[in-house]
Amino acid sequence: MKALMSVGALVGAIALLLLVGMILDVVPSNTVRLVEGYMPIQMLLEVACFVVGFAGLSYMLSAMGMAVPRFWQGIGFWAFVLLYLKFRVYPPIPFSVRAMYGTVSLVAVFMWVSANEDDWKKFKQPIMNVLDAQSGANKMLRYVYLVLIPILVGFASFDAMKPKSEEPVELRTVHPAPPASTKVAGKTYTLQTSQNPYRVNPEGKFDQEYSNKLIVEQGMGRLMAPNANPWDEKNQGYLKYVREGGEIFFQNCHFCHGDNLNGRGLHAFAFNPIPANFTDPGTIAQLQETFIFWRVAKGGIGLPNEGFPWASVMPPWEQHLTVDEIWKVILFEYWHTGYYPRTWD
Repeated sequence: MKALMSVGALVGAIALLLLVGMILDVVPSNTVRLVEGYMPIQMLLEVACFVVGFAGLSYMLSAMGMAVPRFWQGIGFWAFVLLYLKFRVYPPIPFSVRAMYGTVSLVAVFMWVSANEDDWKKFKQPIMNVLDAQSGANKMLRYVYLVLIPILVGFASFDAMKPKSEEPVELRTVHPAPPASTKVAGKTYTLQTSQNPYRVNPEGKFDQEYSNKLIVEQGMGRLMAPNANPWDEKNQGYLKYVREGGEIFFQNCHFCHGDNLNGRGLHAFAFNPIPANFTDPGTIAQLQETFIFWRVAKGGIGLPNEGFPWASVMPPWEQHLTVDEIWKVILFEYWHTGYYPRTWD
């Protein structure tokens, strides 16, 4: 048991040293690379290793008579998770997403420290000591908290509410200008001349007119021709690729953009601004297909400066989807909304 805990303590010590190195910018965040397509699983495994490490550290410190109080164990691990999300994960994730994961982590820590009456009593003991103020030090701490916390809350409220008179650094553009070209999966795409390779006719040739003809009638929030059902397994060519794009969309995108592509997905309102509403005529209907390709591939991280301060939280999907999958998703989005992509002509 002691040998196992010693190994765990070694893992925990290494994890802490690596994180401190990343915070101090001594160790690059991508020293241990997050593997594309497996990033969430890898993060969960890393956090699980850290939990084992911290358990080992706690055991070893207790064995040496330097036990860390349960209150500081819980606070320390939660702080570790927040710092891990900010300094370990690369490309960086937006604050709103980190806040969501931080809240989940806080709930998990709370469940851990309240798993039984003895642990819960140990966790809340420092809080009760300050509230009861039986000693001089705790009495002093209580007075400090009673004065300091209202001052901090008042200052934060005042700072948030006071009018801001300064001009914005630069005007924000909802659809920032795309670059002339973009490099995805090692290949450079010239946005003005590239085309969706799946907008093809039954003969397999690029045919914008053919794909547009299949989208003509209003029905269930989309425009579609009679008998042009991509969910029919027998359909090939353009409709087959729409079906495949739809499958990819519902596996990855609908959580934010919604089943009806209206930006009202399950997680949509955790973000500010909420995800794009593709049924709005001011979004994809106003854009070239290559613009959508660039935005989906690069995500919010790839936005130029005029796209801020409302930074998009959309991840760079080139790290999770293949180029073909991105094109198919775009094909599905236009089919589902019934819009035609703008062309350069």
